[in-house]
Amino acid sequence: MRQMKYNRARYYFMAFLMLGDLLMASAAFALAYWLRIQIPFPTVAQDMSRVEDYLPMLLIHTAAVLLAFVFAKLYTNPPVSRVDELYEIIVAITLGTFLGVSFTALLLRDFTVGRDYSRVMLSYIWLFSIMLIMLGRLFNAWLRKILIRRGWGRRRVLVIGTGDIARMILQKILWSPELGYDVAGVVSNESVAPESLLGVPIIGSVGLLQKLIAAQGVEEVIIALPEETSHQEILWLISECERGQVTIRVYPDLFQIITGPVSIGELGGMPLLTVRDIAQQGWRRIAKRGMDLGGSLVGLLLLSPLMMLISILIKLESPGPVFYVQERMGLDSRPFPILKFRSMRQNAEQAGPGWTKPGDPRRTKIGALLRKTNLDEVPQFINVLLGEMSLVGPRPERPVYVEQFRRSIPRYMDRHREKAGMAGWAQVNGFRGDTSIVERTKYDLWYIENWSLLLDMRILIRTILQFFHSPNAY
Repeated sequence: MRQMKYNRARYYFMAFLMLGDLLMASAAFALAYWLRIQIPFPTVAQDMSRVEDYLPMLLIHTAAVLLAFVFAKLYTNPPVSRVDELYEIIVAITLGTFLGVSFTALLLRDFTVGRDYSRVMLSYIWLFSIMLIMLGRLFNAWLRKILIRRGWGRRRVLVIGTGDIARMILQKILWSPELGYDVAGVVSNESVAPESLLGVPIIGSVGLLQKLIAAQGVEEVIIALPEETSHQEILWLISECERGQVTIRVYPDLFQIITGPVSIGELGGMPLLTVRDIAQQGWRRIAKRGMDLGGSLVGLLLLSPLMMLISILIKLESPGPVFYVQERMGLDSRPFPILKFRSMRQNAEQAGPGWTKPGDPRRTKIGALLRKTNLDEVPQFINVLLGEMSLVGPRPERPVYVEQFRRSIPRYMDRHREKAGMAGWAQVNGFRGDTSIVERTKYDLWYIENWSLLLDMRILIRTILQFFHSPNAY
């Protein structure tokens, strides 16, 4: 019954999204037509005053855009990131616009003699379609979040595991109610387990999985077991879940995450997977450096008044330097001095290095605010300008920690084959401060394997959006 309600809500959401795209595509066409008449640039080469002559074109254009959206899977598998969604929309609308012109020429050839699209109007249609459809989808996402928070389209989920991975997934679900999950409980795979995990009760062991799924009305199961779990055990769990007719999700292990794009080769007829070389070279390195130079210059120019104000506040509150200089490990494992606004008292690490924790007594008052808002990182634009860091990349660690992590975490040193970054894929996903280094490394390796300028822009936008509310910022 709950599954039927969920499916019905999902279809309603999809139908409303399609209706919104249809209305926005129609509005874009109408706006382009009106603007072409109002601004006859360079000239109006044909009579555009007969609105009825353009109605068939409107119908074909909206149908073509919707068809392109369906082919791009923007309804069945919409992107989570708004940056990715904008990119997919631009591609789909470009394709839909060309399809619309082609279908118009093919289907309405006799009807549209002398009344084809003008190139200016075509540009208007393309631009307004992107703007209005993206605006409509933002409104749709806002409305969908409200409905999900009020109970529409929610799913009961069961999490299998009690380790760090399960804790991380639970934390993401609890922090993001808009995902639409109601946690039915946690299932333990250990003989001795705590009574709860992050306040969520542990309701049984994997041996009772089928009964728990039926008793709790579960619709989705997330298998979040440690990487050392055997494939046989995971396959057995999947088999048990399939009997309950639920959606099954499995958190991937390190190998599945880091391999990304691979090529299949052979060794004497025996197939082997070859992980690609992850180092950035050629145009990739030039493009990334160009983005770093432009971004750091703009950042320093725009934020220089704020940096001056922060410097004054730091000096007024406590004695000591404005900047805190610390050695970090960068590209090719070379150390470099990273710059930050000082957020702690002088000599805060006399007892040795340590992670910053909530309510850390070493912080100053202005320092606590700086760390909460990430403003303590602003001086690193200077590191980026000097070429010691990049705008986006794995966050650099102190050499003492690198020596510890390299011994226990597979491929940890691959993080140092690229420049360290001010912002990182792990950080925008909540892995900063005193969080799992293993999970953080997975995200860093995934970023390196899947790098693109679009991904960098996506991370930068998410960093800006999280500027005043970043998980684990203390």
